[in-house]
Amino acid sequence: MTDLKTTESPEALFGISFADVFRAEEYLVVLQGLASHGHLALRDAVIVTKDEKDVVRVRETTDLQPRGAAVTGALWTGLLGLLIAGPVGWLAGLGVGASVGAITAKVIDTGIPDDWVDWFKLAVRTNTVTVIALATNVNLDALNAEVHRFAGAELVHTTLRPGASEELAAALVP
Repeated sequence: MTDLKTTESPEALFGISFADVFRAEEYLVVLQGLASHGHLALRDAVIVTKDEKDVVRVRETTDLQPRGAAVTGALWTGLLGLLIAGPVGWLAGLGVGASVGAITAKVIDTGIPDDWVDWFKLAVRTNTVTVIALATNVNLDALNAEVHRFAGAELVHTTLRPGASEELAAALVP
């Protein structure tokens, strides 16, 4: 039997803004806790910070980052090159692996689509920190119960099923 309070769509995207980074980080930990207890499957989370000068910073939690992918690619292909062609192969492998790793990180988006991140960057208010979550199998009762702890935060957007958006927004009302 399926829980009626679980989203029926395969993915749900929702963003909630906070007045400070500490509350946003706490909310992200709560989402991870909900995931560990099976109340949702957290596929990705992004934190968008917009300061008083409207400078926006984005921190993604699961997408490949070019620097890390370049280092990993360089190490593996460098080792393979060393085994095949010695020191010259090592150097060639480092260069090729770094390039391929960085390009791969730029091309492959494993989490929240960049278009949505760009939309949130424009939509969020100045002096806020917004947590955007991409999840599946969301138990709305569990999510709303946890969100009550963050009264005063603002629901920026959600793709949850009809009616669930209003429930989530109401849970944030102080």
